[in-house]
Amino acid sequence: MKEIVVGSVAPAGRWGAAAPPQALLERMKDYGQEGAFALWDELSPEDRELLVRDIESLDLSRIDRIIRRSLGSRGLKLPAVEPVPESGVSKVEERSPEDKERWWKKGLKAISEGKLAVVLLAGGQGTRLGSPDPKGCFSVGLPSGKSLFQLQAERILCVQKLAAQSSDSPSNIVPIHWYVMTSPFTDDITRKFFESRKYFGLEADQVTFFQQGTLPCVSADSRFIMETPYKVAKAPDGNGGVYAALKSKKLLEDMSARGVKYVDCYGVDNALVRVADPTFLGYFIDKGVSSAAKVVRKAYPQENVGVFVQRGRGGPLSVVEYSEMDAAMTTEINQSTGRLRYCWSNVCLHMFTLDFLNQVANSLEKDSVYHLAEKKIPSIHGYTMGLKLEQFIFDAFTYSPSTALFEVLREEEFAPVKNANGASYDTPDSAKLMLLRLHSRWVVAAGGFLTHSVPLYMTGVEVSPLSSYAGENLEAICRGRTFHAPKSYHCREAFGQSRNGATSDGVQPHQAASHRKPDEGDREGAEWKRAAWVTTLDAKKTRMSRE
Repeated sequence: MKEIVVGSVAPAGRWGAAAPPQALLERMKDYGQEGAFALWDELSPEDRELLVRDIESLDLSRIDRIIRRSLGSRGLKLPAVEPVPESGVSKVEERSPEDKERWWKKGLKAISEGKLAVVLLAGGQGTRLGSPDPKGCFSVGLPSGKSLFQLQAERILCVQKLAAQSSDSPSNIVPIHWYVMTSPFTDDITRKFFESRKYFGLEADQVTFFQQGTLPCVSADSRFIMETPYKVAKAPDGNGGVYAALKSKKLLEDMSARGVKYVDCYGVDNALVRVADPTFLGYFIDKGVSSAAKVVRKAYPQENVGVFVQRGRGGPLSVVEYSEMDAAMTTEINQSTGRLRYCWSNVCLHMFTLDFLNQVANSLEKDSVYHLAEKKIPSIHGYTMGLKLEQFIFDAFTYSPSTALFEVLREEEFAPVKNANGASYDTPDSAKLMLLRLHSRWVVAAGGFLTHSVPLYMTGVEVSPLSSYAGENLEAICRGRTFHAPKSYHCREAFGQSRNGATSDGVQPHQAASHRKPDEGDREGAEWKRAAWVTTLDAKKTRMSRE
């Protein structure tokens, strides 16, 4: 075997190869991490090369600063907090129709002018869902079979069209740029998923993928945990790593060059997320704040969610995790409203100005205090308890000079997909049912009728995002018509099916509506509008439905 010499040529160890590179070893000693070389003498030359490269890829001074500051903050008492002032929240029942109409139009105008970008946090794997793939690739079992990625892409397509129609140039659709944050574990699969599905109708150049960072996993005494004798165990740096990633990849500069002023940021695992919501954007612009968040009211005191609080009287808003709250905080009642005092749940639906994102990226990096998550870490000794270092997306709010909260209804905008079916909450089945119930209400509100052969609470209809973003523009299709659930209909003739059973764009007939946009004046496009806009849930099969 040919020897690979790394650094000094002084022979040592089982393989008769060189000692660790002296300069690198000294640097590791400076940071108390020389234990990474503990098994050096047992490694082959090839594995030694891998270990050296792995360590050289680490920004040791930055990592040491993060470890010291984060572990040093462990056990510190939570700063005094107050409930969010009632005046700091836009509540659903307090909004007038005029307010909502004004915000909707203002948001559409900003979108038509190219001032909004969207950032998707999609670094998580579907492990808890029983899937090895990224969460966004997951289908919750809707009749259409659409994945979370596809639902969100089609909502962007719909908003783009609505914005163009509201502008002075209805035929000029301005693309909303979609920045998709992946992790080293999801990046390749996510890219291929988008490519194989033709970006769900979006232009390929309006989607930018970028990876969040990783940090070494450490023991309680701050030492690196070794995943293998030649590799430091690492984990993604949390969804709050988006700020550092946007900065390091120069994507904040990219946004500025595109004329972006506002950034919508959300998590992938929400089947009801209103991506690029014009109403929320219009409200945000109206308030003139640097940050905003959609919130839902806690369902019950012990619900395991983080809530917004105020850091001291008159201080900035921030989020306190459920695990950081004592029992008194979770159950305390506001006597004037009858609600929980700490009731505004964080659901990872945020809006920022681009200027603020630049500021917070610098501030978070300077402070370098990360949350510590005690987890089982794969190591050379099997799974061992260790610490992952993470930042959270909501860490930004502490730095914001002005934050506005915007209440939304859980049943309209928050259907989390976190646990496999069979769990008691946040499952694909629960998210699917929430979407079907919401869309059924849209159909009825638009003058349609539903009949059903099973209890309606078990079924419903699915409206394509390509036809309606939030229940608008359905009257012409629904009024006076009856839609059956869960009965299904075949409508292969609606999609220009080829002889081999696939549509002209290579998509199977029951999926075709999710990929093809109708052209103006196109007969098949017109049929697409009638046939593909609504699907129904079948207990055993999923097929496109048409009345």
